[in-house]
Amino acid sequence: MQTRGSRKTSKDRENAALARSLPAVGRLLGSRAFRRLAAEHGPALVADLLRDEIGALRRGALAGTLSGREVREAAREGALAARVGEAARRLLAPSPRAVINATGVVAHTNLGRSVLSAAAAARVAEAATGYLDLEYDLARGARGSRHAHLEPLLERLFPGQASLAVHNNAGAILLALRALARGREAVVSRGELVEIGGSFRVPDILAVSGARLREVGTTNRTRVSDYEAAIGPRTGLILKVHQSNFRIVGFAGEASVPELGAVARKAGVPLVVDWGSGDLVDLAPLGIADEIPVRRLLDQGADLVTFSGDKLLGGPQAGVVVGRADLVERLRRDPMARVCRLDRLLICALRETLASYVRGRHFEEVPTLRMLALGADEIGRRAERLRRRIARAAPPGVAARLRIEDGVSRTGGGSSPLGERPTRLLVVESAAGDAGTMERALRLGDPPVLARIREGRLLLDLRTVLKGQDETLAERLAAALASDQTPKRKLMTSPSRTT
Repeated sequence: MQTRGSRKTSKDRENAALARSLPAVGRLLGSRAFRRLAAEHGPALVADLLRDEIGALRRGALAGTLSGREVREAAREGALAARVGEAARRLLAPSPRAVINATGVVAHTNLGRSVLSAAAAARVAEAATGYLDLEYDLARGARGSRHAHLEPLLERLFPGQASLAVHNNAGAILLALRALARGREAVVSRGELVEIGGSFRVPDILAVSGARLREVGTTNRTRVSDYEAAIGPRTGLILKVHQSNFRIVGFAGEASVPELGAVARKAGVPLVVDWGSGDLVDLAPLGIADEIPVRRLLDQGADLVTFSGDKLLGGPQAGVVVGRADLVERLRRDPMARVCRLDRLLICALRETLASYVRGRHFEEVPTLRMLALGADEIGRRAERLRRRIARAAPPGVAARLRIEDGVSRTGGGSSPLGERPTRLLVVESAAGDAGTMERALRLGDPPVLARIREGRLLLDLRTVLKGQDETLAERLAAALASDQTPKRKLMTSPSRTT
């Protein structure tokens, strides 16, 4: 009689025999199908991916999780070549992918924040494919400074102020804290100890810099007298932090930059203002009244202002420090300055962006400002044209309603949380009342389209859809409508309305 142990041993032998029957990697690589894959994706990668596939089948055979039929089917040369080819294409596909931003969030952090101007993008391409005088002074025939490419433009934008550019605003704050308050206290309001993207918190940056946090005031109210009471022999600087993407409203209050400037001057300590949004022009006429231009902050008494390059400035990721020359020089001499320095591509992109401001053409040339300046009527006319395109492109029997409604766009990137720009939205309502199927089809298509869902409706804001993308967006929407599994019914369009 066969025992349970002997039956198990027999099964193990069967599994082992199945694993041994798998084709050899070397023989497969010599086949026509795999030679073609090697020519397309590289022989080393194809060999590695094939070993992964064979290894997975071997483990499944030995463990008994795959039947003999499943193993033999999956181990066919054609099946293996198809899977290896798909794995190679997936691994080597362009990433990050270009997407269509129909969310209406202009400096969308998750989508790369600001779009570069045409001039900035062209300079990046030129700089990436050749040599350039990054740190070489052509006039003297000697080593130069990479900062020299940005300083003349920043001097024009901030007369009488020195400047330094680093890789992002968090790096600029870290550098300022290290150079000016390492081993000393940085006085900060409790209401400004914010958390920025990626779970980074102001107290954490302070700790890494070597500065000691001295909290003053309360979460909702911090008075000038709170700062005055905290300043002493151990004070290195006063730090005022941009509240990023939130505001405290109601029974709240904070000390202004002019008030803190007076306190700092009296105490003989620098006032450093982290103004992450980095707007260089007054955006109040556009309804963005809670952001103050950097130059005004300096005029109000800030000794140093740090800000981002890829938010309201509309350039690449960067951090810029402007202010007193003696303080900027201390930042420049700190060893961390080299760790935080900009590379050549970012310098070229930032320079071209700053040049648009110097020429006074920023609203025409910088996409972020151009988008923010768009009026709701102009966006509405474009949305109407798109709606008609979709109606023509949608297949018969699509069950959905398209309409144009009033809505709001946002600046994004932690800028102006209270600022809203009036817009006109293209609203897609499914007959089934579920926008999720359409949103998923848009998001997973090629190119991906990002939109918003509210109250079971799909909302698309053309403020952030770039020129030349309307036709593609219409095609993608028509395809998404077709994927919405709803009862057959005619596509309906409705007159514009205000909500």
